This record gives sequence, structure tokens and C-alpha cells, in this order.
Amino acid sequence: MFDNKSVLVTGGTGSFGQGFIGTLLERYSPKRVVVFSRDELKQYQMSQRFNGPMMRYFIGDVRDGSRLKEAMREIDFVVHAAALKHVPAAEYNPMECIKTNIHGAQNVIEAALQNNVVKVIALSTDKAANPINLYGATKLASDKLFVAANNIVGKRDTRFSVVRYGNVVCSRGSVVPFFRDLLAQGVESLPITDERMTRFWITLQQGVDFVIESFARMYGGEIFVPKIPSIRIVDLAESLAPGMPHEIVGIRPGEKLHEVMCPADDAHLTLEFNDHFVIRPGIQMTHSKSYERNALGEQGKPVPSGFDYSSGDNAVFLDIAELQRLNEEV
Repeated sequence: MFDNKSVLVTGGTGSFGQGFIGTLLERYSPKRVVVFSRDELKQYQMSQRFNGPMMRYFIGDVRDGSRLKEAMREIDFVVHAAALKHVPAAEYNPMECIKTNIHGAQNVIEAALQNNVVKVIALSTDKAANPINLYGATKLASDKLFVAANNIVGKRDTRFSVVRYGNVVCSRGSVVPFFRDLLAQGVESLPITDERMTRFWITLQQGVDFVIESFARMYGGEIFVPKIPSIRIVDLAESLAPGMPHEIVGIRPGEKLHEVMCPADDAHLTLEFNDHFVIRPGIQMTHSKSYERNALGEQGKPVPSGFDYSSGDNAVFLDIAELQRLNEEV
């Protein structure tokens, strides 16, 4: 699918961008791979690892629509991974989060349309489902923008879809590196927000693979949600530091006890496939698709009325031993 094609990744120096581009170069022979991000140091460091003749490094911010339009010239596929993601920081700096996550999303859409990009996938988050924090609210708005963008393509072939998943194991700024840093400092207890807290859990490679599969499956307008396990935060702490006491510090601004990826209010739009769910557009699409059979021919079925996909009542939880093995592998 990506052989002899040009691919651009916004936020390309982040954990996902580096994992995606590494997999892309390993499995395919792309014509050009554009890393679009605003941090010159991270681009320099990344260029030491990925320095083939197909690589291009563009310094730019998704807030800058004209720079995005320049970067997307003759691009076939776009992954929009750039975002401000830190929940408490977004609560304290709301307009900055809005500028990047909402205005930036619209800039990506306009640049893709102007350059006749074939397919665009925007990365979302479980926090966008029934959001209670600003980060989740901005990502929900972004999701809506990308879904609705399919209705303004006109005669272009450009299509937009969304991939939504949960916490990525060991990604920068996530809880596992945070706990490991504390343990390296010699702490005598680990801070736990709430003993009841659960989260969806996915490895970086699983996330990358799911995005690649979604490019092949998409018609445009879908929100793709992988079936992934949940974890209990107390089990995660125990897997990293067996027997160490926990200190309950309380939920941070904008946090939930459990995350949801397919809310009950969208049950009438949700289809279940073998290893994922699809939330169909809630608006009429100009291209007529039922979505029950995807572009790969996989067949889905409607979920029961009132169905929701929550980390708190997930069918699969990782136990402490499984978490220890996964932490070692990652």
C-alpha cells in the first residue's frame, strides 16, 4: 500500500511517529517520508536513526496552515499525530490546547484537500469519548472535524478517518516511565491516584499496526477502535515494584476513574468486528457506504443497544505477571 508512495506524519518525532516510520521503512519501500514537527533537536536526533534518501524533515507547527500546505505537496498518505496531550497542562492552558488540537486539525484537513492527499488518519484518544477534561474535549472536536471533512471533498478522492485507542505502554510522559524514574530515585512508595482506577493498555507497535490496518480498511468517516486489554493501576504499580507501599494522592484535574472508547450514546452507530470496533458517522455521508463490510471485505455486526466499551468492565484485564512480561518486552 505504501510502496512508492509519499507519507507525511505530523508530530513525527513523537513516540508514535518514530514507531510508525520505523515500521513503514521496515515493511515497505516508500518514495518519500516527511517528518513534520516543531522541535529541531528531536528532528536532529531522529535523523541520526532514520537517514535514508527518502527521508525529509520539515520544521513546522500544525497551527501554521501555510507551512502544512507546503509540506503536503505530492503527499499520498497523512497520519495526524501532533497534539498537546498532557491533561493537567491543558486544564491550565486551555487556549493553547485548542489552538493545536482543534485549529491544527482544521489546518491539516485544509492542507490535505488542497494537495489532493488520498487518505488521512487522525489519531484520537479514549479521553475523547464522553470527555470531562479539555484535552478530551478538543480531541472530540478534532474527531468531528475529520469525520465531517469527508463531506467537503467534492470531486477529490481524499478520505479522512480516525483511530482511537488508550494509553500506550512506555510512551513519553506516561505512567510507566514516571514510575520507573521514581524507583530510580529510591522512593519508598509509589503515588496512586485512586485504587479503583483502570486504563486501556496498548503497546506502541500494536498502535502502529492498527493504524496501518485502518488505512487499508477505511472508506472515510469511520472512527476505528481496537479491542485491547485493560489494566488496574494498582496492578501496574505492583508489577514494577512488588511489595512496595502505595500512597493515594487523589485524581488529578480532568482525570476519570475509567476510560471509555465506545460510549453508550454511540451504540446505535457502533459495529463490532473480529478485533476492533467501528463507530460510523452520525451524519449523512456524501459517499454511500454501510460500513458493515469494510474495504478489506471484513464483516461487522451492530452492537447491542446501550453497549459501551469501558476500561472498567472490559472483558480482558492483564494480571500482574502479564504486566511484568509486557514491561520487560517493551
